[in-house]
Amino acid sequence: MITQITELLTNPSFLFAIFASVAAFATVLTLLMPMLGGNELKSRMKNVALERDEIRARERARLAAARQATTGRSGIRIDAKDQKGGIKGVVEGLDLKSMLADAKTTEKLRAAGFRGQAPLNTFLFMRLVLPFVFFGVAVLYIFVLELVLTEKSTMMKVFACIVAAYVGFYAPNMYVSNKAGKRKFSIQRSWPDALDLTLICVESGMSVEAAFRKVSEEIGVQSVELAEELVLTTAELSFLQERKQAYENLAHRTDLESVRSVCSALVQAERYGTPVGTALRVLSAESRELRMTEAEKKAAALPPKLTVPMILFFLPVLFGVILGPAGMQIAAKGGF
Repeated sequence: MITQITELLTNPSFLFAIFASVAAFATVLTLLMPMLGGNELKSRMKNVALERDEIRARERARLAAARQATTGRSGIRIDAKDQKGGIKGVVEGLDLKSMLADAKTTEKLRAAGFRGQAPLNTFLFMRLVLPFVFFGVAVLYIFVLELVLTEKSTMMKVFACIVAAYVGFYAPNMYVSNKAGKRKFSIQRSWPDALDLTLICVESGMSVEAAFRKVSEEIGVQSVELAEELVLTTAELSFLQERKQAYENLAHRTDLESVRSVCSALVQAERYGTPVGTALRVLSAESRELRMTEAEKKAAALPPKLTVPMILFFLPVLFGVILGPAGMQIAAKGGF
């Protein structure tokens, strides 16, 4: 049975059929994805609405606890249902949160756009399961099917399986870091435009909450991530006890210097009553200059990066085009 499976997996005709099927499926999926994908902005805003409800419930619970501590009775009824099962049951049963998670884990998930307890449970569950999956796949390919490392020693094969399990353990971290980097880049690219829109809204007489809500609706076409952060900040401004905490949370989630500067200016405006429009205009110009500086830095780094590809690929072709006709003429005349 194993021999038949090995012959089937190493058959060129079978592999070609598999690759052709995967390519055809990927092509059809790419063409149909815009129609089947739905509106990403609406789904993100739905998630933010759930986060807003959680903030509201948390603040109501805090107020109820404070009232109960002062008066001895609670005016707000809070029902908490502990539902265990599935991934949550596995995580809580094995106490994975204390073993595999810390404060930085939650911060990384928030930076990647994953909020709430469910993404944390999924992350911890994947860190538990993926090492065994990677290890099993490595054992299947190395020892059972013998498709790789066939001429290596047994110790080397075992070491390769252990390395595969190690990669599986850190695969969720790499995915979250990649997701956070893309999200940060999207927010940084759209932040100057969002500042200009916020400046227009504030100077027209809107409050900061209304300006953020309006900007989130307009900037969602360019950056869904930034629209999500602005909507969440609007919710925190409405429910948190201190508005300063909402601005600090925005700066902490995005981890961008330009956003941190704007949040500091808004906190200063809330505390001392300084005009918000002037600060936003200056910070918007600085953000655009910073974005232009980053673009110029990337453009200046292109010549050194293109040196090796030009030497390896362009120059041989150029020499062939220039010297080829001369070599053909010399060869036709019998050489030198």
